[in-house]
Amino acid sequence: MQVLCKKSEDDIQARCSVCGQGFTLYWERQTPAERADALEEVHATLIAQHGNKEDAGVHPDGCFLVPSWGGDVAFSGAAILGNAPNSMFSR
Repeated sequence: MQVLCKKSEDDIQARCSVCGQGFTLYWERQTPAERADALEEVHATLIAQHGNKEDAGVHPDGCFLVPSWGGDVAFSGAAILGNAPNSMFSR
């Protein structure tokens, strides 16, 4: 199960408990139990990205997957099944 995360100031579905940065989430699976489990993993990942720093700059500016994946983010299950807009992946 994957979740695609992107920094956001608008459609915030998760917020980092360390710095308060908001994120829009695109989900690969959609049952309430799966979302709850995935959201816990997203929050743990956001905290881990901080290490010993407290500013929001530690989070990737582009999109990132939880759990991480070595392939192109645009072709991830979360991007495809979550209907992430193609404009997110423009380079």
